[in-house]
Amino acid sequence: MSATETPPHATRAAEARETTEGTVYTVTGGDWDEIAQAAVDRADDEKIIVNMGPQHPSTHGVLRLILEIDGETVTEARAGIGYLHTGIEKNLEYRTWTQGTTFVTRMDYLTPFFNEAAYCLGVEKLLGITDDVPDRASIIRVLLMEINRLSSHFVAIATGGMELGATTVMIYGFRDREHCLDIFELITGLRMNHAFIRPGGLAQDLPPGAIDALREFVKKMRKNLPEYDKLCTHNPVFRGRLKDVGYLDLAGCLALGATGPILRSAGLPHDLRKTDPYCGYENYDFEVPTTDTCDSFGRFLLRLEEMRQSLRIVEQCIERLEPGPVMVADKKIAWPAQLALGPDGLGNSLDHIKNIMGTSMEALIHHFKLVTEGFRVPAGQVYTAVESPKGELGVHMVSDGGTRPFRVHFRDPSFTNLQSMAAMCEGGMLADVIVAVASIDPVMGGVDR
Repeated sequence: MSATETPPHATRAAEARETTEGTVYTVTGGDWDEIAQAAVDRADDEKIIVNMGPQHPSTHGVLRLILEIDGETVTEARAGIGYLHTGIEKNLEYRTWTQGTTFVTRMDYLTPFFNEAAYCLGVEKLLGITDDVPDRASIIRVLLMEINRLSSHFVAIATGGMELGATTVMIYGFRDREHCLDIFELITGLRMNHAFIRPGGLAQDLPPGAIDALREFVKKMRKNLPEYDKLCTHNPVFRGRLKDVGYLDLAGCLALGATGPILRSAGLPHDLRKTDPYCGYENYDFEVPTTDTCDSFGRFLLRLEEMRQSLRIVEQCIERLEPGPVMVADKKIAWPAQLALGPDGLGNSLDHIKNIMGTSMEALIHHFKLVTEGFRVPAGQVYTAVESPKGELGVHMVSDGGTRPFRVHFRDPSFTNLQSMAAMCEGGMLADVIVAVASIDPVMGGVDR
């Protein structure tokens, strides 16, 4: 073969030919190795891209999971968010500091009291009145947050069970969540979106009969919680479905910023109620449960034990409640908290109105300015965090000295924990994606804000 000849296995191109579509080359030649490799390359194209969500009932709300699958194996997983965006953080810049509680309670709508508490603790820190919040108000805050932890975990277990086909678990979970919401309705008047925790204290005190209702609630929960062990913990089908699924070890949790049950399922007892106490949590006797399984089953066990610990705290709150105010004494900050209904069941009672208008002209002016304009918060910035049922819920707020926030940003645990979805799911089975996401327990209201 001469040096100018083309080897038979090489690829060569014919002369270029111009067409209406542009220049066309006719390629010929090629050996078997190239053909075989091209077949392999084409085989790679057989991987399927699947959209799970955003309307699918197994994605915990309007979450879109973009999955690349090879057969039944997930080779790549990505989360698509933003379908529940509400603009709450931006809206806070156009409302007074007190009005902000009406917005933040709607973010993670399954944990409204934690949103309110984190926000109000930040406002109180900027105002410098953290130590002035009455003890009764702090105890009631803890009481409501712990019952809210129960209701959130009930939903996590109920929806996770539903997605696995364990419909009895779903029925039991929502049954017990109703008991929690009944307590909320008794105390705040609402089942969700309460705006009950306010800067400086609470919107109002506990109503008559609340203590008896709380004692009965604790008694009922003590009776109902063991049923989940019978239904799930010792159920071989349930255990087999969750064990070694959604695996994420401690190094992965720390790298991805995961907190809450995900982090504690990897063996680290990190809980802000212990490590950085707020609302007097340092005065309560409770344990921080952990497991070392790093999987979905460990997170289920953790949530069950956390509910038992929450009941311990609720019982301590009931015993510690003593008569007293539920709002700071400074009338330039405190919205009226000792409210009463009129005889028609609407509005405030005549006695309450007389009290506001009859105290002094200065008091009436302060009340008018407080409601219409709002109080001023000294310029500065602060970060506060609470231990929500899903992990660290932090709020970074900036004040420019006005009656409205300059900026409020929430570090929602659902948003941060959702990063771990890919690490938990890639390399696993398609059906296990549902289990892993359920163990993360994201709420899209908190993710999108």
